[in-house]
Amino acid sequence: MTERRLEDVDSETEDFAQQIADQVTSFLLALREIAKEGGGSAISLLLLEVSQVLLAGARLGAQHDFTPPQEHQPDVGPEADLDELRLRLATILDSVDTYSFVFDPYAPEIVINQMSDDLTSIATDLENGLRHYRQGNVMEALWWWQFSYVSSWGNLAGAILNALLTVVAHDRLDAEFTGEDEDLAAANEMLDATGA
Repeated sequence: MTERRLEDVDSETEDFAQQIADQVTSFLLALREIAKEGGGSAISLLLLEVSQVLLAGARLGAQHDFTPPQEHQPDVGPEADLDELRLRLATILDSVDTYSFVFDPYAPEIVINQMSDDLTSIATDLENGLRHYRQGNVMEALWWWQFSYVSSWGNLAGAILNALLTVVAHDRLDAEFTGEDEDLAAANEMLDATGA
Protein backbone atom coordinates (compact mmCIF):
# COMPACT_ATOMS: atom_id res chain seq x y z
CA MET A 1 0.00 0.00 0.00
CA THR A 2 1.20 3.49 -0.85
CA GLU A 3 2.19 5.76 2.01
CA ARG A 4 -0.59 8.28 2.56
CA ARG A 5 0.15 11.99 2.79
CA LEU A 6 -2.79 13.58 4.52
CA GLU A 7 -4.33 16.80 3.32
CA ASP A 8 -5.61 19.40 5.71
CA VAL A 9 -8.98 17.72 6.24
CA ASP A 10 -11.16 17.98 9.34
CA SER A 11 -11.60 14.83 11.41
CA GLU A 12 -15.28 14.40 10.54
CA THR A 13 -14.51 14.44 6.81
CA GLU A 14 -11.54 12.12 7.33
CA ASP A 15 -13.76 9.66 9.26
CA PHE A 16 -16.40 9.79 6.53
CA ALA A 17 -13.77 9.22 3.83
CA GLN A 18 -12.37 6.26 5.79
CA GLN A 19 -15.85 4.71 6.02
CA ILE A 20 -16.44 5.11 2.29
CA ALA A 21 -12.97 3.74 1.53
CA ASP A 22 -13.72 0.70 3.72
CA GLN A 23 -17.01 0.07 1.91
CA VAL A 24 -15.36 0.49 -1.50
CA THR A 25 -12.52 -1.85 -0.53
CA SER A 26 -15.00 -4.43 0.74
CA PHE A 27 -17.00 -4.26 -2.51
CA LEU A 28 -13.92 -4.61 -4.71
CA LEU A 29 -12.57 -7.56 -2.71
CA ALA A 30 -15.95 -9.28 -2.71
CA LEU A 31 -16.47 -8.72 -6.43
CA ARG A 32 -13.08 -10.28 -7.20
CA GLU A 33 -13.82 -13.21 -4.89
CA ILE A 34 -17.25 -13.82 -6.46
CA ALA A 35 -15.70 -13.69 -9.93
CA LYS A 36 -12.99 -16.14 -8.86
CA GLU A 37 -15.21 -18.62 -7.02
CA GLY A 38 -18.45 -18.41 -9.03
CA GLY A 39 -20.88 -21.03 -7.79
CA GLY A 40 -24.60 -21.16 -7.24
CA SER A 41 -24.64 -18.34 -4.72
CA ALA A 42 -22.98 -15.77 -7.02
CA ILE A 43 -26.24 -13.97 -7.89
CA SER A 44 -27.28 -13.67 -4.24
CA LEU A 45 -23.82 -12.49 -3.21
CA LEU A 46 -23.76 -9.91 -6.01
CA LEU A 47 -27.19 -8.70 -4.87
CA LEU A 48 -25.81 -8.24 -1.35
CA GLU A 49 -22.59 -6.50 -2.44
CA VAL A 50 -24.29 -4.14 -4.89
CA SER A 51 -26.83 -3.22 -2.19
CA GLN A 52 -24.04 -2.42 0.24
CA VAL A 53 -22.04 -0.29 -2.18
CA LEU A 54 -25.22 1.60 -3.07
CA LEU A 55 -25.47 2.55 0.61
CA ALA A 56 -22.03 4.14 0.32
CA GLY A 57 -23.18 5.94 -2.81
CA ALA A 58 -26.36 7.18 -1.15
CA ARG A 59 -24.27 8.53 1.73
CA LEU A 60 -22.08 10.36 -0.78
CA GLY A 61 -25.11 11.69 -2.63
CA ALA A 62 -26.60 13.05 0.59
CA GLN A 63 -23.48 15.11 1.37
CA HIS A 64 -22.74 18.64 0.24
CA ASP A 65 -20.71 18.76 -2.97
CA PHE A 66 -17.10 17.94 -2.28
CA THR A 67 -14.57 20.22 -3.97
CA PRO A 68 -11.18 18.88 -5.00
CA PRO A 69 -8.24 21.02 -3.91
CA GLN A 70 -6.75 21.14 -7.42
CA GLU A 71 -8.30 21.96 -10.77
CA HIS A 72 -6.86 18.82 -12.35
CA GLN A 73 -6.79 15.33 -10.90
CA PRO A 74 -3.41 14.31 -9.52
CA ASP A 75 -1.85 11.38 -11.34
CA VAL A 76 -2.40 8.20 -9.36
CA GLY A 77 -1.00 5.83 -11.93
CA PRO A 78 -2.69 3.57 -14.44
CA GLU A 79 -6.12 2.08 -13.88
CA ALA A 80 -6.23 -1.52 -12.73
CA ASP A 81 -6.68 -4.05 -15.54
CA LEU A 82 -10.11 -5.47 -14.80
CA ASP A 83 -10.67 -7.32 -18.07
CA GLU A 84 -10.19 -10.74 -16.48
CA LEU A 85 -12.75 -9.77 -13.81
CA ARG A 86 -15.22 -8.77 -16.52
CA LEU A 87 -14.74 -12.04 -18.43
CA ARG A 88 -15.17 -14.15 -15.30
CA LEU A 89 -18.34 -12.28 -14.34
CA ALA A 90 -19.70 -12.75 -17.87
CA THR A 91 -19.11 -16.49 -17.56
CA ILE A 92 -20.78 -16.67 -14.14
CA LEU A 93 -23.77 -14.55 -15.15
CA ASP A 94 -24.11 -16.43 -18.46
CA SER A 95 -27.74 -16.20 -19.63
CA VAL A 96 -28.67 -13.36 -17.25
CA ASP A 97 -25.67 -11.19 -18.18
CA THR A 98 -27.59 -9.19 -20.82
CA TYR A 99 -30.27 -7.05 -19.24
CA SER A 100 -32.26 -3.90 -20.02
CA PHE A 101 -33.11 -0.83 -17.98
CA VAL A 102 -34.17 2.78 -18.26
CA PHE A 103 -31.14 5.00 -17.57
CA ASP A 104 -33.13 8.22 -17.12
CA PRO A 105 -36.76 7.81 -16.03
CA TYR A 106 -37.48 11.39 -17.11
CA ALA A 107 -36.31 10.72 -20.65
CA PRO A 108 -37.23 7.03 -20.85
CA GLU A 109 -35.23 5.05 -23.32
CA ILE A 110 -34.46 1.40 -22.82
CA VAL A 111 -30.76 0.59 -22.60
CA ILE A 112 -29.45 -2.94 -23.13
CA ASN A 113 -26.16 -3.74 -21.39
CA GLN A 114 -24.19 -6.58 -19.88
CA MET A 115 -24.07 -6.76 -16.10
CA SER A 116 -20.47 -7.96 -16.31
CA ASP A 117 -19.50 -4.79 -18.21
CA ASP A 118 -21.42 -2.55 -15.83
CA LEU A 119 -20.05 -4.19 -12.68
CA THR A 120 -16.55 -3.73 -14.09
CA SER A 121 -17.29 -0.09 -14.89
CA ILE A 122 -18.47 0.46 -11.31
CA ALA A 123 -15.31 -1.24 -10.00
CA THR A 124 -13.16 1.01 -12.21
CA ASP A 125 -14.80 4.18 -10.87
CA LEU A 126 -14.54 3.03 -7.26
CA GLU A 127 -10.95 1.86 -7.64
CA ASN A 128 -9.92 5.22 -9.10
CA GLY A 129 -11.23 7.03 -6.02
CA LEU A 130 -9.56 4.47 -3.78
CA ARG A 131 -6.16 5.14 -5.38
CA HIS A 132 -6.61 8.86 -4.66
CA TYR A 133 -7.57 8.06 -1.08
CA ARG A 134 -4.62 5.75 -0.50
CA GLN A 135 -2.23 8.45 -1.72
CA GLY A 136 -3.67 10.90 0.80
CA ASN A 137 -5.82 12.85 -1.68
CA VAL A 138 -8.86 12.62 0.60
CA MET A 139 -10.91 15.45 -0.92
CA GLU A 140 -10.08 14.32 -4.45
CA ALA A 141 -11.23 10.79 -3.55
CA LEU A 142 -14.47 12.05 -2.03
CA TRP A 143 -15.09 14.33 -5.00
CA TRP A 144 -14.44 11.51 -7.44
CA TRP A 145 -16.61 8.96 -5.63
CA GLN A 146 -19.43 11.47 -5.30
CA PHE A 147 -19.19 12.74 -8.90
CA SER A 148 -18.97 9.27 -10.41
CA TYR A 149 -21.84 8.03 -8.20
CA VAL A 150 -24.15 10.81 -9.38
CA SER A 151 -23.04 10.71 -13.02
CA SER A 152 -22.52 7.01 -13.63
CA TRP A 153 -22.07 4.18 -11.19
CA GLY A 154 -25.03 4.95 -8.94
CA ASN A 155 -27.46 4.54 -11.81
CA LEU A 156 -25.70 1.43 -13.09
CA ALA A 157 -25.64 -0.14 -9.63
CA GLY A 158 -29.36 0.60 -9.19
CA ALA A 159 -30.16 -1.04 -12.53
CA ILE A 160 -27.98 -4.05 -11.69
CA LEU A 161 -29.62 -4.35 -8.28
CA ASN A 162 -33.04 -4.44 -9.93
CA ALA A 163 -31.88 -7.04 -12.46
CA LEU A 164 -30.32 -9.25 -9.77
CA LEU A 165 -33.43 -8.97 -7.61
CA THR A 166 -35.53 -9.95 -10.63
CA VAL A 167 -33.37 -13.05 -11.16
CA VAL A 168 -33.72 -14.00 -7.48
CA ALA A 169 -37.47 -13.34 -7.55
CA HIS A 170 -37.98 -15.48 -10.66
CA ASP A 171 -35.90 -18.25 -9.11
CA ARG A 172 -37.94 -18.23 -5.91
CA LEU A 173 -41.42 -17.37 -7.15
CA ASP A 174 -41.69 -19.00 -10.58
CA ALA A 175 -41.09 -22.58 -9.37
CA GLU A 176 -43.82 -24.85 -10.67
CA PHE A 177 -46.00 -26.54 -8.10
CA THR A 178 -45.29 -30.20 -8.82
CA GLY A 179 -47.93 -31.60 -6.49
CA GLU A 180 -50.85 -29.97 -8.33
CA ASP A 181 -51.95 -33.10 -10.24
CA GLU A 182 -51.93 -35.22 -7.09
CA ASP A 183 -53.88 -32.57 -5.17
CA LEU A 184 -56.50 -32.34 -7.92
CA ALA A 185 -56.87 -36.13 -8.00
CA ALA A 186 -57.26 -36.24 -4.21
CA ALA A 187 -59.82 -33.43 -4.30
CA ASN A 188 -61.79 -35.20 -7.04
CA GLU A 189 -61.80 -38.45 -5.01
CA MET A 190 -63.10 -36.57 -1.98
CA LEU A 191 -65.85 -34.95 -4.06
CA ASP A 192 -66.81 -38.30 -5.62
CA ALA A 193 -66.93 -39.94 -2.18
CA THR A 194 -69.32 -37.29 -0.83
CA GLY A 195 -71.50 -37.46 -3.90
CA ALA A 196 -71.04 -33.81 -4.77
